[in-house]
Amino acid sequence: MNTKEIGEIRRRVRRDRSNMTAIYGCYVNDNKEIISQFRKSTATMSENEAEKYFGLLKRALSGSLGKNLIDITFQTAQVASSPEHGLLMDLRKTELKDETFLDAFYKKIIENLSLDTAYLILLGCDNYDVPFKSKDGDTQADNSGESYRYLLCAICPVKQTKATLHYVPEEKEFHDGGITNVVAAPELGFLFPAFDDRATNIYNALYYTHSTKESHEDFVDAVFHTQVPKPAEEQKQSFQALLTTALDDACSMDVVQTVHEQLCQRIELHKESKVPEPLLVTKEDVKEALTTCGVAEDKLAKFSVEYDEVFGFEAELHPKNIINDKRFEIKTPDVAIKVAPDRTDLIETRVIGGVKYILICAEEDVEVNGVSIHIGEKEPAAV
Repeated sequence: MNTKEIGEIRRRVRRDRSNMTAIYGCYVNDNKEIISQFRKSTATMSENEAEKYFGLLKRALSGSLGKNLIDITFQTAQVASSPEHGLLMDLRKTELKDETFLDAFYKKIIENLSLDTAYLILLGCDNYDVPFKSKDGDTQADNSGESYRYLLCAICPVKQTKATLHYVPEEKEFHDGGITNVVAAPELGFLFPAFDDRATNIYNALYYTHSTKESHEDFVDAVFHTQVPKPAEEQKQSFQALLTTALDDACSMDVVQTVHEQLCQRIELHKESKVPEPLLVTKEDVKEALTTCGVAEDKLAKFSVEYDEVFGFEAELHPKNIINDKRFEIKTPDVAIKVAPDRTDLIETRVIGGVKYILICAEEDVEVNGVSIHIGEKEPAAV
């Protein structure tokens, strides 16, 4: 799914726009015991209550593609005959109205999801008559050739608040409000089936994870029985380690700067193009940047082999998962320097008198602890 398709479904997740007649829930405590199960009619909800429920479901379609929203692909054999895909299809076919399928789904999640707190499983099913859209972008709401029925799931931590004083209008006094259980934003969730090319694709699902450090692999394996890419934070750490180990003594400031700059340029050009499909980079794209820095062939060959071992053969990566396009950072054990990504030219490394230095060009205003300072004229250091 691309950003436009995700946005189209997100806009539907409201009581006045969707055809969700009910929202189903299962409240699980931190001992993995079911506290309650419920079916709430969306027609009888108050406006505020409906806004809260639909808002939680909608959050399972938020974040960045490749980082928070991850494409899940089923194998053909799974779609033909597998318990995990079969259960999702049964839930969809019955529009969540069959308690047997719901119970089986809840049980599967409870047995394979580990959170540090109690949580609420929310499920909704919507039928969307997809309006025809012409090549010039005009939408014809009364002309639909596609009916898209989908499940939307959000799993939300339930956290206890601290006891606070609250105001009681009838008594015009403040009283102890006690401890309450509050539903937080979803930690994970999914959309099934995928909405690809504005049509139903039962071979794919869209998985949501709030954390860029945790992908909940046991949950993904139980619900989809497929591998999920490494969490974004782990991808970044793996890429950094890969450059260090594969390039060895060739991993210089200039090399890292060049890789960072070229990936940032790709991100910016993709943003300007307004292409809805996510930007992906390949091993060859990174090797191209390394080649421009003069990295030797043997180092490039080592990088190529180790890249496949770390990320998978010829894997494509989301560049924002492996670099921070908002910041360029330099660290020593005692110093951290943060630089705007488009001004890495201000930094260089030098060896002066046998001592290694990081030099920062400081011709413009300089502040130290918020205080503007003056840098006096001195004799240039001997190199």
